[in-house]
Amino acid sequence: MNKTIIITGASSGIGKETAVLFSKKNWNVIAASRNIDKMKKEFEGITNIHCIQLDVRNRDSISSVVKEIQEKYTAVDVLVNNAGFALKGIFEYSTPEQVKNQFETNVFGLMDMSREIIPLMRKQGYGTIINISSIGGKVGFPLYSLYQATKFAVEGFSESLSYELQGFNISVKLVEPGLIKTNFYGDAMDHTSDVQNEYSGFIQGVDKADEKNMKGVSDPIVIAQCIYKAAIDKSSRLRYRAGKNAHLLLFLRKILPDFLLFKVIKAVST
Repeated sequence: MNKTIIITGASSGIGKETAVLFSKKNWNVIAASRNIDKMKKEFEGITNIHCIQLDVRNRDSISSVVKEIQEKYTAVDVLVNNAGFALKGIFEYSTPEQVKNQFETNVFGLMDMSREIIPLMRKQGYGTIINISSIGGKVGFPLYSLYQATKFAVEGFSESLSYELQGFNISVKLVEPGLIKTNFYGDAMDHTSDVQNEYSGFIQGVDKADEKNMKGVSDPIVIAQCIYKAAIDKSSRLRYRAGKNAHLLLFLRKILPDFLLFKVIKAVST
């Protein structure tokens, strides 16, 4: 019997590539996104990808989707919590609405989705939850304080949750991508106020460094392949690094004292 996977945020980027990869591996793929029209167009003609509309910020939407999945499929082998976006800019100039939306999408939506799926996996006696984190969940960068706060939260949540679910044969995995070549850093990114202010010179420096650092980044298929590796890995491994710069930065996080790491990050990002 073919295995079944749910992927949130599947209309583009990592989610899209992951859906296509798992479909080629003959999995039943439940591709979930707010933008269902775009998703259907992307996956047109792929018979083992089932598109479903989902807003992870809406608990009723999540409950409805999970109920529909339970009625259609006998089991769910893997949940990939991929839906998310980045808010870039000076924290001082962020709005409460922006902060709320950042956490509702990247953290609370991930938690709510997991909460709905855990009883199903516990009842069937197995399952894997893969949460998409970031190198930004382990290493801080300027102008990404709110986005990275959500990813630090995902790291801590996933690590703790893994202990709770071990006794039910449910694995929790973290995939930590580095910089990738997607629209995530373009139109899909939200920004705090970009009016001229006391931080303008600093912002210009970071933007220039970001543009430079985006050269030679990994394609999203690299992250999709890492997700597949995590999905089929039966070990108790928690973290999976993915992408060209992820391995180096996370290695530096591990071996360098904070004051040296901060010098490195400042040098490459400002």
